[in-house]
Amino acid sequence: MSIPSEITVVITQLQQELKQIQAQTTQGLTLVRSLMILFPDNETLNQFFAYFNTVLFFVIDSERRIQITQEHLTANIATETIQEAGEDLSNLLGRVLETRIKVEGILKRLEQLS
Repeated sequence: MSIPSEITVVITQLQQELKQIQAQTTQGLTLVRSLMILFPDNETLNQFFAYFNTVLFFVIDSERRIQITQEHLTANIATETIQEAGEDLSNLLGRVLETRIKVEGILKRLEQLS
């Protein structure tokens, strides 16, 4: 059985957002590293560095969760399973969007310092 179109739309949006977050986070890590050379004891830069690394882990974990959900949906077509998967993916989308907003905010701050 195929995955319902509503869930496919959420999955596609999640994948796009995660790809964008990963690119922005990589850019942020590059900026932080260059600034940390100049200010190695700066606590804020250390926190940004740690946060960006955590975000990269979050992206990898989220991609894995999406893949597992897709596999589970193709194997199990129960209405309850589909509903739970949709709710889980919607919750994940909320966390992903919050993360993207935070990453963008930190990037703006770092670009102003550069």
